[in-house]
Amino acid sequence: MVRVAVLDDWQQVAAGCADWNALAGRAEPVFYTKHFDSEDALVGALDNFEIICPMRERTWFPRSLLQRLPRLRLLALTGMGVRHVDIKTCLEQKILCCGSGAYSAAQTAEFALALMLAGARDLVAGDAAIRAGRFQEGTGLGYALEGRTLGLIGVGKIGARVAGYGRALGMRVLAWSPNLDRARAAAAGVELAGKEQLLRESDVVSLHLVLSDSTRAILGAAELALMKHQALLVNTARGGLVDEAALLAALNAGRLSAALDVFEQEPLPPDHPLRRAPRTVLTPHLGFSTHATFQSFYSQSVENMLAFLNGKPQRVLNPEVLALLG
Repeated sequence: MVRVAVLDDWQQVAAGCADWNALAGRAEPVFYTKHFDSEDALVGALDNFEIICPMRERTWFPRSLLQRLPRLRLLALTGMGVRHVDIKTCLEQKILCCGSGAYSAAQTAEFALALMLAGARDLVAGDAAIRAGRFQEGTGLGYALEGRTLGLIGVGKIGARVAGYGRALGMRVLAWSPNLDRARAAAAGVELAGKEQLLRESDVVSLHLVLSDSTRAILGAAELALMKHQALLVNTARGGLVDEAALLAALNAGRLSAALDVFEQEPLPPDHPLRRAPRTVLTPHLGFSTHATFQSFYSQSVENMLAFLNGKPQRVLNPEVLALLG
């Protein structure tokens, strides 16, 4: 029987988000709820699987790993992106990549709004006080977002929605990205600003860029130093967009606050200094995690597995492999 590895099911929800019984008698799914910390550990667990179903980019598949998985024939990906997969090696080894699912920009945009509100009103300290048997002691004073300035770095589908939430709250909304022009800014209902202007004038800065070589550490020590004293940095995009060491220094110095859903290393190690940093709201990459999203991911992944087993692959992201398979 074909073996299926379902990776990085950290919330232990994959089994309930699709009808895996549809594979009965043909394929056996095995659910992995812990992250593998090394390539050797991955190979040790996965070298006898023909199908692997990763959760988005939680596990990367570079050439070195794929070459050590000789039985692998299908990567049933959740999502339609392949930036975490070495496509050239997949071609060489005749490994099909099939995508699945879709999720609304509203899910991550709403989560960004939740982080903005939590950071502005010190909700984490309030929750901790109640659970510790206190009441208002140690909670400090928050602030309203109305009348403040929201700076968006990136105004794609998610950023544009966050812009709308900012306007609804009575905020002035500035925006910058490497490719943003006045026409696109006007269409999103935001005020086009230079990067330095945005950082200097914003009370809240929210990141909505794709991580790439050109955007990695786009907020470094120099950029963070431009931000207002105790401004709030919100990141629901990718941890690598921010120089983590520089951010930690700014947090520990009391210069900034941060509400972070993403980190350079995920899962965040138990001893990571961000876990002890002051003036932070930290969530474990939940921006896209809704039942509707995971149901779409896993249900379509099961469909893709069945189509592959029937010799009629669908949602293929590297169709050049089909020619080699005949």
